Amino acid sequence: MKTIAPFAAPYAPDDAALVRDMLASYPDDPALTGRIRERAERFVAGIRQKSGGIGLEEFMQEYDLSTKEGLALMVMAEALLRVPDAKTQNALIEEKLGGGNWDDKETDDSWFLMAASWGIGLGAKIVKPGETPGSVLKSAVKRLGVPVIRTGARQAMQFLGHHFVLGQTIKGALSRAEKQERKGFRYSYDMLGEGARTADDAARYLASYHTAIDTIGKQATKRNSDLPDRPGLSVKLSALHPRYEAPKRERVLAELVPQVIELAQKAKRYNLNLTIDAEEADRLELSLEVIAAVVADPSLADWDGFGLAIQAYQKRAPDVIDWIIQLAEHHDRRFMVRLVKGAYWDTEIKRAQERGLDDFPVFSKKAATDLCFRHCAIKLLAARPRIFPQFATHNALTLAAILELAGDNQGFEFQRLHGMGETLYDLEMATEGVPARIYAPVGGHKDLLAYLVRRLLENSANSSFVAQVADEKVTMDELLRPPQEELRDVIAAGKPPRHGGIPLPKDIVAP
Repeated sequence: MKTIAPFAAPYAPDDAALVRDMLASYPDDPALTGRIRERAERFVAGIRQKSGGIGLEEFMQEYDLSTKEGLALMVMAEALLRVPDAKTQNALIEEKLGGGNWDDKETDDSWFLMAASWGIGLGAKIVKPGETPGSVLKSAVKRLGVPVIRTGARQAMQFLGHHFVLGQTIKGALSRAEKQERKGFRYSYDMLGEGARTADDAARYLASYHTAIDTIGKQATKRNSDLPDRPGLSVKLSALHPRYEAPKRERVLAELVPQVIELAQKAKRYNLNLTIDAEEADRLELSLEVIAAVVADPSLADWDGFGLAIQAYQKRAPDVIDWIIQLAEHHDRRFMVRLVKGAYWDTEIKRAQERGLDDFPVFSKKAATDLCFRHCAIKLLAARPRIFPQFATHNALTLAAILELAGDNQGFEFQRLHGMGETLYDLEMATEGVPARIYAPVGGHKDLLAYLVRRLLENSANSSFVAQVADEKVTMDELLRPPQEELRDVIAAGKPPRHGGIPLPKDIVAP
């Protein structure tokens, strides 16, 4: 069978041209905009009416990541999980806490600091109403000593692991998922861990993926359901090969493709969903080449469970969608496509700056990413049934926009992360009825930190919907301003649709 042309698109084009094109193609319909706003307001009102809870929205309302003391405590808590003896743990705690300035009011605004104080409260039962995280830590250090602090820090990390990670093992995760499954939620499991450094790392990750598929599949056989209403697994290609990089293309294709085919074949036997996770922009072409080679294998024909994630903050996202639609048509298949905002923005900006590129491969302005998400959503919805769109968002405005743009509730689903967006998705499931899937990390505490920091950096910025939604001081007009409106105003003012505080990589160092 003749193959389609390899994916090709400019790596880091100018933001202005892309934004103008997306604005020109977006529906200019005031009635549509009004309906989106009305839906979104209902969602926000529901979120704000919820009392109590421990969702990330509530955390982000009160706490940020701006203090060195808070970051030091988080590093300490994570490090304690790796240290086997009490003497070294005490030494580590004394070193990390020794320079803390607990009298600084801004210290109390750290989310990490609050997490540690909760742990101390759990371990020593000293947290009382009205006490601040800083005052608790200060008095604890003076009165209770490092053994209690050590216990508190460890328990803080365990709390975070429980809240953001579904289970330390796939069996534990499946058991804990049953409550949400009874409410109608689907699940996609993600085995925690960053890219493989060695061949042994890759072999361990590969074995964990095989075990996960077998475990998920055996439990799923008890259900009388079919795709897309089936659980799934996300696979990170960089975890399966220690040299997953463009210069090693031939080696990667020769060694990695057969491994992914084996995973896909097993997922097909259980009728599960297998999704290839998105990674950094430098790996996009290689990822798509691996995907094309995998789906071309005849053993995977007549299976609609294969999928991939696409990042809306990447300027090439619309081109990737066009290419994957061509691939689906070429093989007469339907693919699942998870559209996400993207979780490596800081890394992409830094890499482009280090290399002195003409521009960034990602949008630098949040409104441009939000507009691109909608632009990509329209493409995916129009491609049904070749594509089964999976829209991953915790933004009520984005969710409302997709519900209106879709025109019906058929042939797509929403997704949220475990530990985030619970209230929004409970409302959506109850009022709109579109299926929703929970993306659930699985792994031990030793693998939690990188994932947790990525999630918090992604959602703790002042402009983040998650950071603002629970704060009633943020008005509906501020919270729900359409991205196309913001960008049109920027362009009308003669300004480029990019972040004004981030110079282009080529402009950082003067000639």
